[in-house]
Amino acid sequence: MRPVKAVLFDRDGTLVHDVPYNADPERVRPVEGAREALDALRARSLRTGVVTNQSGVARGLLTDADVRRVNRRVDELLGPFDVWAVCPHGPDDGCHCRKPRPGMILWAAGRICADPADCVVIGDIGADVEAARRAGAHGILVPTPQTRPEETAAAAHVAPDLATAVRMVLDGPPWTRPPDAAPHRTGRPQETPRRGGGPGVSASDAGRSAPRAPGDSATAVPAAGAGRPVPGRRA
Repeated sequence: MRPVKAVLFDRDGTLVHDVPYNADPERVRPVEGAREALDALRARSLRTGVVTNQSGVARGLLTDADVRRVNRRVDELLGPFDVWAVCPHGPDDGCHCRKPRPGMILWAAGRICADPADCVVIGDIGADVEAARRAGAHGILVPTPQTRPEETAAAAHVAPDLATAVRMVLDGPPWTRPPDAAPHRTGRPQETPRRGGGPGVSASDAGRSAPRAPGDSATAVPAAGAGRPVPGRRA
């Protein structure tokens, strides 16, 4: 059994309450139990990172500087994270990194010298767990009122909240169960419409030995685009 070495989190709706296209650091509010969950991972010497779609940049609703300021605030409240990856592209820009494509996860894993197979991705929509699957990582869905019912139904591993998702990682990941075991689900996740992810890819510099400013991005590689805007969800 391969041990988990790193946990990568979606930002909006997973670590902090979702404020669509947020450009104001003062509006950043961590979800309940986020700091304690992250501290528990760090106490076990697991690496932590953030992989976030921010299509508001491509749409002209945010600037790169806005995203960096908000990321810096997240790092102040919940960090320090070992790696940040930010995708600023739009759904039709054709990039590798925009979730559900795996580019950001592969880049983040490389920055912290971890094999994607040793990483877990925790997010609130299907694109998060699909990006994990495509990267060869493990995914855990933490549904919110913005998560589509079909995304919850399709996810192999579902937790009712962030703290429970982290406990699943620390207490023996569900994918270590026998292959014929049923999908692991904890609690009763909500079933409602979901928030959309943003496109493009820019990834921020970070790593174990080289400190970085949260949200400082290093550009990622364009590829084929994915995803589409969905009414009622950011995309």
